[in-house]
Formats: sequence, structure tokens, C-alpha cells
Amino acid sequence: MPRLIALIDVNNFYVSCERVFNPKLEGVPVVVLSNNDGCAVARSNEVKALGVKMGQPWFEMKDLAKKHGIIAYSSNYTLYADMSSRVMSILSEYSPNQEIYSIDECFLDLTGFQNQSTYGHGIRQRIKQCTGLPVCVGIGSTKTLSKLANHIAKKNPEFSGVCDLNSLSPTLHDEWLSRIEVGEVWGIGRRLAPRLNKHGIKTVLDLKHANPKRLREDFSVVMEKTIHEINGTPCIAMEEISPPKKQIISSRSFGITVKDLASLEESVSSHIARAAEKLRRQQSYAGSVQVFITTSRFNKPEENYHNDFKIKLPTQSADTILLTKVALWGLHKIYRRGYKYNKAGVMLSDLVDSEHRQTDLFGLRLEDSKSKRLMKVIDQINARMGKGTIKLASEGTDQLWKMKQGSRSPGYTTDWDELVSVSD
Repeated sequence: MPRLIALIDVNNFYVSCERVFNPKLEGVPVVVLSNNDGCAVARSNEVKALGVKMGQPWFEMKDLAKKHGIIAYSSNYTLYADMSSRVMSILSEYSPNQEIYSIDECFLDLTGFQNQSTYGHGIRQRIKQCTGLPVCVGIGSTKTLSKLANHIAKKNPEFSGVCDLNSLSPTLHDEWLSRIEVGEVWGIGRRLAPRLNKHGIKTVLDLKHANPKRLREDFSVVMEKTIHEINGTPCIAMEEISPPKKQIISSRSFGITVKDLASLEESVSSHIARAAEKLRRQQSYAGSVQVFITTSRFNKPEENYHNDFKIKLPTQSADTILLTKVALWGLHKIYRRGYKYNKAGVMLSDLVDSEHRQTDLFGLRLEDSKSKRLMKVIDQINARMGKGTIKLASEGTDQLWKMKQGSRSPGYTTDWDELVSVSD
């Protein structure tokens, strides 16, 4: 029985989320900006047509925005995460084997299913009806081919949002692959494409006919697997359960430059709280804590300063209070007066699960049990009442350094005070 993998991808996800709750944005050029409204992280098709690139700084496109009426929104990550959760929940009903690849992409194993194209159109219609979000569906015999099929569905309206490469004749199948640049292949991108071009490989069809063993020598085993995948031989398995992260990083640029230690302490404490919550969510413990601070890279050389400090813990922990104490101790070690800092962050590493956690020989089991119960209660209250309902005093209250979100849309689905109101 031939293997069938579908990739479902939400079109222009962040922009589409904004349009769901503001239909007036349909057909209007819209861009969603990164932290502190820095650069474009999502663009509507209208903005792409104007030549705006992914990651292009907002200040570079302000004149273009004024001329063409581009509307800019600050990133509303809470809203996007909630909309993603709704989409993935619906998709889980369509196959027993699901892999959530990213916030807006999902693989489904449809092996054994009949009328895959019809099934794909049904998925599109259901997602649109239940969430208002437009999706495209790509179907192929491998994950790499399903990615390419999704790309074809997005770029070619004649497919009506669903491309099933398995249903195409071999000649037509290769014809479509010949139209796609090799840089569009999953895992290759702009970095490896120029090197492949030097080998005479410019399209996906060229890569399909390349010698996998030879390219493995020049590149890596991943390239060999990619070639086999394009030829229909599965080499990349479905991950039905996402593996736990090996590192957890929490970092964000400040809305204003920061000079005082107190503001840096608030920022580091906030990042630790966020990282520790993620740590507990995947039921892991951290063996080390790293804290870092940096000034803007656009400063003059004499005004630049960046440093980090890593602390090895005697016993792996997931306790926010303990991790915060350790991180703040490290911050005091690297802080230098007189500099204008624009970013701080933390990284939890040497992660282990509960089964492989090595406790301290002299550690007190009672204290460990109290810590677990306390963290569980805090997580439950914050999940129910909203992020930051309970937090450490070291996180501060005003947090004047927080990132700029001057054009953030309301939390339509995540905040009781910002629910959509319908009037006559």
C-alpha cells in the first residue's frame, strides 16, 4: 500500500489570524511585525507583491506603507497560539497519526485513505468554517514531497488549495518539479541552494536525478535522504509525539534601553518564570542555568558590551524560585555599569526527565515535594486566570522595559476583557 502524507499549512498565518477578527483587512496589504515592532515576520500576498521581504525592517518600508496603505500590526503571540491550537485540534480528527511541525503546519498520515484530494478539500472547508483561517493541503508519498505539493498548491490557483502529487502522471509530476527552484526543498533553502547550483542542480527535478551517494560526500547524509524522499522513498519518519526540547531559551529585546540593574533583574526573572513553566510542561528538570545581557549591535565599539554566565546546578531543578535565585546571582556577576542594554535572556540546559534525574545525596525529599506542589499550584492558577496572575516579586510590576506593542490587536479569544462584541 503506497504511503500518503499530507501537509496542512495555514496561509500567511499571523496575517490570516488578524483578518479573521477584522474582515475589513481582506484584500488590504497587511504586515505583522516582530518584537518591538522591528521587522516583518508575516506578510499578506498584497505586501509580498510590493516586494517586501521577510525580515525587512519596518523603518525601511514606512514610505512604501504610506504610499500603498500598508497596515502594520504588532505580534499578538497569545492570539496566534490559541488559533493554532484550534486548528491542530480539528486536524487531529482526520488521522490517527498527526505530527504538529510548527505553529501553522501539520503532517497527517493518510496511508490507506481513499479519494485523498476530496479528503484534502474537506479539510480546507472544515478549517475555514470552524476558524476562518485559509489553509493549503499538499499530499505526497513522503514528507518532503508533501511539502513540495503544498508549495505547488499555494502558488498555483488551479489546484484550489489542494495538490496531490500521487494522483499526477509521472510526466506531469516531473513537469511540476522542474518548475520549482531547488532552494524551495525542505531543509535546503537559500544557504545550500548556491552550492547545489554549482553542481548544475537548479530545480527539484535536477535534485531528483542527482547521485545521492555523491552528494552525501559533498554535503551530508541529510542531502542523501532528501534525494531519496523526492524519489518517493520515505526516509523521514512521522513524529507523533514531539520530543522534549534539549534546551529552553527565553529572551526578548527591551522596548527601551536599560542601564539600571533593577530593570535587568526584572527582565531575567520574567524570562526564568517563562522558561521554567515550559520546563515543567514537558516534565523535565534543568541541570544548568545560563544568563546573558547585551547592548545593541548598532552601538559604537566603545559602547558595546555583551556577556553571559553559566551556572551548573548541584541538583537538577524545575523550581522557579531556585532557578531565579541562580540566574540573578549570575546576572550580578556579568553586569557592568554605564552601558545601555537592549536585551537580556536565559537558557536552561542539561535537561533530564524525572526518571533520569539525579538527586542530591544530602537533599531533603520533603522540600522537593513542597516545591513540586507549589509549582503545580502556580501553573494551574496562571493557566486558569491568565499568565502572570501569580509571579515572583522580582519580576516587578510596571516593567517599563517591556517590548513595544503599539499596534497589537486585542486578545479576541484569550482575554475576557477583549472578547469580540457584536452590536446591531
